Amino acid sequence: MHAQFVLFDGFDPLDVVAPFEVLVAGGAAAGGDLTVELVAAEGPREVVSGTPGLTLRATGALDPVRPGVVVVPGASGPVEGDPDAGDETIPVLLARVGRTELAPLMRRALTEPEVLVATVCGGSLALAMAGLIEGRRATTNALGIDLLDATGVEVVAARVVDDGDLITAGGVTSGLDLGLHLLDRMYGPRIAHAVERLFEYERRGVVWADRGREPVAW
Repeated sequence: MHAQFVLFDGFDPLDVVAPFEVLVAGGAAAGGDLTVELVAAEGPREVVSGTPGLTLRATGALDPVRPGVVVVPGASGPVEGDPDAGDETIPVLLARVGRTELAPLMRRALTEPEVLVATVCGGSLALAMAGLIEGRRATTNALGIDLLDATGVEVVAARVVDDGDLITAGGVTSGLDLGLHLLDRMYGPRIAHAVERLFEYERRGVVWADRGREPVAW
C-alpha cells in the first residue's frame, strides 16, 4: 500500500506533516505495509511552503495510477489581500494549482478505481477550483465553505467527509482526524486506535458518509 502526499508551491506544512506522521505510524503498526512519500507533480524538488522559512523536499513524482492514497493539502498564507496588487493570498495559491501540472494528474487519480484521493483544509478547494470535484460531497476550512459551495460542490458541514473514493477534511488540525480515518478505512479500527493511543489524540466528531437512515426534522 502506498500514500503519496502532494507538495505544491505555497502548501500548508501542517496539512502535510500531521496526517503524514499518522500514516507512517499506522504503517508501522500494520507491520510495514504502508509506504508514505512526499511527491510533486514536477518530480523530486525542494518545495517552498506558504509558511515563511519552511521548505520540504519531494522525493518522487506523483503517480496518479499507483494504488493507494493521494493526499492533497491546502495552502498557507494571508487570507485577505489584493490579488491585482500581487498579494499571494490563500485563494490565489489554491487557484494556481489548477494551472499547474498537478491538475491533470489529479484528474487522472480521481478516475482510478484503486486510488483514494484525500484532502486537508483548502486541498478540496484546490481540486474544486480546478473543476475536478463538481457534484461531489466535500468539506474544507470554515473560511472557505462559501467558495467551495460556489464551485458546484455539495458542501457537508462535518470535520471529515467520506464520499467513497474522495475523503475531505476541514481546518488544518483535521489532518490528524483524516489520517486516522484513512487508517480505519485501510486497516480497520484496531490499527487506528493504536495510533490514537500513541499520539494521545482522540478523533473529533463523526465522519460523515452517505449511508444509514436520513434524520427527520425536529
